[in-house]
Amino acid sequence: MTPFARRGACPALSAPMRTGDGLLVRLNPVTGEISAKQLIGLCLSASAHGNGIVEVTARGSLQIRGLTEESATALAEDVNTLGISARTGVPVETGPLAGLDPTEVADARPLAERIRKRVDEAGLAARLGPKVSVIVDGGGAFDLDEIIADVRLVAERENAWRLTIGGDAKTARECGVFDEAGAAEAALKVLEEVAARGRDARAKDLAVGIEMLLRPARPSVLPDISPSRGEIKPSRRLSLIANGAEKAGSVELPISPHAGEMSGRTEGGDVERPVPLGIRSLTSGTTALSIALPYGSMDAADMAAFGETAHALGATGIRPAPPRSLIVLGLDAAGCEKLKAVAADIGFITNPADPRLRIAACPGAPACASGHFDTRAVAREAASLAADMLNGSMTLHISGCAKGCAHPTPAALTLVGDENGVGFVVAGTAKGLPAHYTARYEAAETLARLAATLRAQRRAGETAAACLARLGPAVLTPDQTTTQERA
Repeated sequence: MTPFARRGACPALSAPMRTGDGLLVRLNPVTGEISAKQLIGLCLSASAHGNGIVEVTARGSLQIRGLTEESATALAEDVNTLGISARTGVPVETGPLAGLDPTEVADARPLAERIRKRVDEAGLAARLGPKVSVIVDGGGAFDLDEIIADVRLVAERENAWRLTIGGDAKTARECGVFDEAGAAEAALKVLEEVAARGRDARAKDLAVGIEMLLRPARPSVLPDISPSRGEIKPSRRLSLIANGAEKAGSVELPISPHAGEMSGRTEGGDVERPVPLGIRSLTSGTTALSIALPYGSMDAADMAAFGETAHALGATGIRPAPPRSLIVLGLDAAGCEKLKAVAADIGFITNPADPRLRIAACPGAPACASGHFDTRAVAREAASLAADMLNGSMTLHISGCAKGCAHPTPAALTLVGDENGVGFVVAGTAKGLPAHYTARYEAAETLARLAATLRAQRRAGETAAACLARLGPAVLTPDQTTTQERA
């Protein structure tokens, strides 16, 4: 086993990554699920070899922290003994209920398997960076909109996949719509272009022009509503890697390659889609229970107790799922109701309106040596004191340091720790410039005052996120807050 991987690498089971609280490994089962007995065994191993916490990441990976070089090896041996096969290579991810969700647009599994096979045949795993990933999203209750990927394929309808690159559903760049065979070929072309530029390259670095290389050999699956599908070539070959905004901006295309084609994105509103928790029917005629982990983590002993109940009720499988959730399969509706009640008693989130779902919090201090304050303690207080602010319209990111591991993308409000205390960043990331600082012990009280201000200042029909955006960073200054509370 590699002793430990560098920061920024993907902390797979065979290559744990050094973090502030020891080594970290992530585990993605090949089948997408593990049995209840395997979950129990994994929890026991996490208690014996790690910090006694089991996590599910935003991407739906199992994660164990606090390992040493010796205990990481022991954990890997336990995983092998438990019979859990971990996926390796370039991640090609599908939704957690792909092929089982009656509301999905298309089954993503055949296309995903096709891409995995082509990636292996091309030997791309050794040539791509550890964070390069592919998403194949067939839609349904558990979409993958908020997950960043280098290549994203989303089903528009049966055998019609929209390809975007370098971002999440809102930020990724459009490249066209393809049938299944064309989608697999286009995905491989993007990955080849990224690999050609070294292991530090990502698809977001590819400059305007990659769309030209992705023109399908067969006609587009979309009706011919646009005069430009890439038939009109630029006057010179475009560089496929951005070397600066001025160079990328100097390239002129006669017509946008996909002008007139529908983006498939929804516009308007700032209320986030609720996390799909609860009991739902599957195409197999069975039911599934979805629950979430508060802030993505659970004490291993509590997780094992949940596994024991799931096993006793007859669960056939447990799937880690985004965002920071578990899906239990194989139970009837009555079994799901019983397990849901047990999960709520243990401390899992079972209610889609639970304010904890709107908080992304890293382990923080003292669990992580990089953390400047106890993020989880602030998160618990925030869920209680500022619940009405976390009403589904905004995400609160609580980060122990500027790395922002728990929520790399911008959040409506971010609390970040540094040597000055806890900084408050509006509409930004943990790397942003704080508009206000408070002492570590006052962070939760400051959140409560902000929630009161938003409550007083919200207009009819206005969400908390929209109100915060309208008032701006100035709302965080004590004088401004007091003035607005009196208004």
